[in-house]
Amino acid sequence: MAKRRRIYEGKTKDLFEGPEPGTLVQHFRDDATAFNNKKQGVITGKGVLNNRISEYLMLRLHDIGIPTHLIRRLNMREQLVREVEIIPIRLAVRNAVAGSMAERFGIEEGTPLPRSIVEYYWKNDEFSDPMVSEEHITAFGWAAPQDIDDMLALALRINDYLSGLFFGARMKLIDFKIEFGRSYDENGEMRIIIADEISPDTCRLWDVETREKLDKDRFRRDLDGIAEAYQEVARRLGVLPTSGPGDVAESKTVQ
Repeated sequence: MAKRRRIYEGKTKDLFEGPEPGTLVQHFRDDATAFNNKKQGVITGKGVLNNRISEYLMLRLHDIGIPTHLIRRLNMREQLVREVEIIPIRLAVRNAVAGSMAERFGIEEGTPLPRSIVEYYWKNDEFSDPMVSEEHITAFGWAAPQDIDDMLALALRINDYLSGLFFGARMKLIDFKIEFGRSYDENGEMRIIIADEISPDTCRLWDVETREKLDKDRFRRDLDGIAEAYQEVARRLGVLPTSGPGDVAESKTVQ
């Protein structure tokens, strides 16, 4: 097999040159990081699980008309995705108090918010991904006002849909972070689409009844059963893989 050219090496994923122009191969690793890469580790099988979970969630979003970078899953650890111009902003959508919000405001974790709160963070490891305002985003040219409006509208739609989907699987979506990119068609028309992944790495998920954490917070806080928590999310969503490394069953191409 010809060696692929790696385009980008992230903390937990790699991007390789795709088989066709305008495509990339996204490879999910088992690496885990927290606190701006200050804490590092490995969660055995996490890459396989996040690949399947993210594929499932992005396909469900595609079904309701939300555009994503996913084209199809290639194998147990890789997806074929559209190449996009990443917008260097992460949106955090919060439905209940947890993590840094609990620390910043001294509010007990799990306290429901009267309405969902959206925060913006500049993607920059050197400066620890600081929170920014819409004014920062437009002043520094990271995104135009219309881009921000599009990202916000999509983030709120995603939150509404995923909150219901996870609740149906007996999980509460406490908060999540999401990334977007600019995608251009053959006519040069641009649209904002979801990029990166949606998984227990990027979502806080609690069991509805016990409030047990089923996400990366188990790694952040040195709790046991980290791999088992990711497996439980996959099991509840019905995507826990049971075949071997070459499994491509149930993969779907997004048009």
